[in-house]
Amino acid sequence: MSYKVVSEILGFKDMQEIVIEPIDDFFSKMSDANNKNISFILVNPHLLREYSFNLPQDMKTLLKIDNNTNITVYNILLIQKPLEKSTINFLAPIVINNDNKTVAQVVLEPKQNPDFGMAERIESFKQEK
Repeated sequence: MSYKVVSEILGFKDMQEIVIEPIDDFFSKMSDANNKNISFILVNPHLLREYSFNLPQDMKTLLKIDNNTNITVYNILLIQKPLEKSTINFLAPIVINNDNKTVAQVVLEPKQNPDFGMAERIESFKQEK
């Protein structure tokens, strides 16, 4: 599915449109629609932990989000070898308005979100058997 970028994806100011392709329930791939050499692996944070935050009003306005908007939230995964050493950035989620097909990366304030880190290892979320 294709989405219009309405606020810069950090470090990629020229990215104007992205494509998100599901890999499975947990992972998706986000690519620059105009440059297939730029892509990211995304994770569904809700499958790992309780993940909620207050979306800043300027982002709600930019994405045209209200109480009835269908949104999806992802986090970027930085792949490492082995995979368990990969890290997730919970402080800069990718927020998608599925109703109008827009996307933005939101930078959360660490002091207001002390339970979320910028580089949390995926291995820390392994379920005990």
